[in-house]
Amino acid sequence: MADAIDNERSIQALTEDKLGNSDLITDDDFVQVPLDTLASEKIDTPKYSYWGSVAKAFFSNKVTVLMLVLVVFILGMSFIQPLFSGYSLKDVSKINDLGARYNWPSSKYWFGTDQNGQSLFDAIWAGARTSISIGVIGTLITTTIGVIVGGIWGVSKRLDKVMLEVYNVISNVPSLLIIIVLSYTLGSGFWNLIFAMTCTSWLGTAYSIRVYVMMYRDREYNIASKTLGTPTFRVVTRNILPYLTSVIVTSASLSLSGFIDYEVFLSYVGVGLSQNVPSLGRLISTYSPYMTSYPYLFWLPVLTLALLTISLYVVGQNLADASDPRTHM
Repeated sequence: MADAIDNERSIQALTEDKLGNSDLITDDDFVQVPLDTLASEKIDTPKYSYWGSVAKAFFSNKVTVLMLVLVVFILGMSFIQPLFSGYSLKDVSKINDLGARYNWPSSKYWFGTDQNGQSLFDAIWAGARTSISIGVIGTLITTTIGVIVGGIWGVSKRLDKVMLEVYNVISNVPSLLIIIVLSYTLGSGFWNLIFAMTCTSWLGTAYSIRVYVMMYRDREYNIASKTLGTPTFRVVTRNILPYLTSVIVTSASLSLSGFIDYEVFLSYVGVGLSQNVPSLGRLISTYSPYMTSYPYLFWLPVLTLALLTISLYVVGQNLADASDPRTHM
């Protein structure tokens, strides 16, 4: 292809030169170009990779990369550091060394110590592990059930009539009220709290997926596919859901931050988790009386919570934008 372009340019230059000299153009001025069958089959457009384009769009944002590094650091500290610290809320009533109480942050105690002489540094990462675990598990359950039910909901008219009534009833009840009632009914516990959070939260995701499925199901290529005998399940999973990747990621990022916030609030008011289970909400509730006397005990867990939720939200939203094929142009 390149040789053909060079030959064409040579002929054009020769023609202009002849015309400029006002000489007649003869057959000897033309050169026959051989046909290159291999060059004619080459595609000059660059190859397109969906996930490669997602990675390029995602990592091109410096703020996103910074937030991603922060998320990785917090996750690493939350799930690795407690393995070595051995932090526990059990058997803290007996204090052998009174001098270890209420130490301000220093080189020995990075985040200081509390009224029991325990390191706040160890407490924060042990609490973050619990809060993140609840958020991640809750998000996986909500997203999985929501996408499956929403996909079926969007193509089934019989199910649509029933689910719309269920959604209209439950959506008009504050979700926090439902979680508190279920938490009191089921009792405190890790899995009881997760069940209370995810019992109705998947409905919002399912309704969102249902709306998008109904938008895409009647497009020409889906109608043609169904006319040719493609099963509805295959149309939904192959033709529709891949286009909703950005929508699903957006919903998951919002759910993750929301579940962590719910856990913190419920633990702050003393609902959900057991008393001997550390969490960021439990730490904030325990150390709130020391907000003025020993402010580091209260504000360091709050700062950790803020950094965690903000970084997760920013990373999730930018990942959702990068996964939208319309941003790859």
